[in-house]
Amino acid sequence: MRSALGEARKALDAGEVPVGAVVLDASGEIVGAGHNDRERGGDPTAHAEIIAMRAAARALGTWRLAGCTLVVTLEPCTMCAGACVQARLGRLVYGAVDPKAGAVGSLWDVVRDRRLNHRPEVVAEVLADECGALLTEFFARRRVR
Repeated sequence: MRSALGEARKALDAGEVPVGAVVLDASGEIVGAGHNDRERGGDPTAHAEIIAMRAAARALGTWRLAGCTLVVTLEPCTMCAGACVQARLGRLVYGAVDPKAGAVGSLWDVVRDRRLNHRPEVVAEVLADECGALLTEFFARRRVR
């Protein structure tokens, strides 16, 4: 999670919503990393999770990320939770809960939906306070402007 927080800080420095993600292979090595890049890139799909999974897929030479772990600072949205299922991730670890858009238990529970063909293990609220503090700081700054 510390590496994902480092990615989130990069997003914060770039004026993006501070969400960071890393993908670990089965041995625990980082094979993909990313942070939110929607504003700069003008890409609605440029969420930290998607960027990290794309990087991992390139590094591993396959879209199937079975045996890999996605670590992200904020509970994934529906798009990112769906991508976790489609990528066949083995595990999803997230920090702060997202009560407004979370799709791993808050508003929806995409990754545990038994109707889908794959369900990654979920580990929730790892360093949640620290992950949430970055988001609180970002939005507090925006309200002041």
